[in-house]
Amino acid sequence: MLFYILIFLGVIFLWWHWRARHKLKVTNLTGKYIFITGCDTGFGNLAAKTFDKKGFRVFAGCLTETGAKELAAVTSKQLQTVLLDVRDPDNVKKVAAQIKTEVQSEGLWGLVNNAGIMGLLAPTDWLDIEHFREPIEVNLIGLINVTINMLPLIKKAKGRVVNVSSIGGRLAFSGGGYFPSKFGVEAFNDSLRRDMKAFGVKVSCIEPGLFRTALSNPAKIMKEKEVIWNQLPPSIKKQYGDEYFQKDAAKKEKLSRICLNTDISPVVQCIEHALTSLHPRTHYITGRDAKFFWNPLSKMPAAVQDFLLLRNRAELAAPHAE
Repeated sequence: MLFYILIFLGVIFLWWHWRARHKLKVTNLTGKYIFITGCDTGFGNLAAKTFDKKGFRVFAGCLTETGAKELAAVTSKQLQTVLLDVRDPDNVKKVAAQIKTEVQSEGLWGLVNNAGIMGLLAPTDWLDIEHFREPIEVNLIGLINVTINMLPLIKKAKGRVVNVSSIGGRLAFSGGGYFPSKFGVEAFNDSLRRDMKAFGVKVSCIEPGLFRTALSNPAKIMKEKEVIWNQLPPSIKKQYGDEYFQKDAAKKEKLSRICLNTDISPVVQCIEHALTSLHPRTHYITGRDAKFFWNPLSKMPAAVQDFLLLRNRAELAAPHAE
């Protein structure tokens, strides 16, 4: 009996120690430089506003002039917007040189790689290579290129890299380029974390579930999918059946109602912890759906994953038809 009591007390102590360690913050962060990509809308936009209010000197990368102007209008003069298309290597180098001039010997405390696109989510046999290429170019290649160009500044500050991935980097539940790109982000994040450890640079990965943003608008996703459906060859439409699109859309709409998180602030809170904690986590899973469904499902046998995920798809009418 005493043995079990000691084990219980040991578990309680370890939990208390972990909680206390989790709350320790880096001191003297006011005025530190951070660079956030993808600040036109969504997570990046809220993060830029949040960290600006907290006293960081924020470089906010925006894809459009409209996004940059709207963000600048509601933030302090200390925040600087920069036009950034992560797909353009020359643009990335130009922005890196601009930031280097600003931060000088201090370096860059934080890089938040948030820029991303969803791309088309549809069965693989509906798609061509360009449907895969664009999300991978933005979400993975662009992220890697921005990181490589910023690393000297991060190393100088012994700072932080925060990569916004997705729970879709653990479990692919649709066809298209989005999920391969996020699996790639996870791999890059892990190798970068190990490479940078000796330099005092900490690397974290944020893995949100399904959140309501411009990126993941269910109506937009289904509209894009419908365009592809209407362009499919008759042979493929015959395999799926004339009513497939409507039935599948109804299932996806039901899933969105159950899983979609409307408050995006928990994602920004995870980014903040990764940037300011003395002991940041390597991975942050956020969103009720991610914590209680997608992440547990990602650890289950493939047969269980396939059974549950295929239940969320409409049945094909004649899969073996020619």
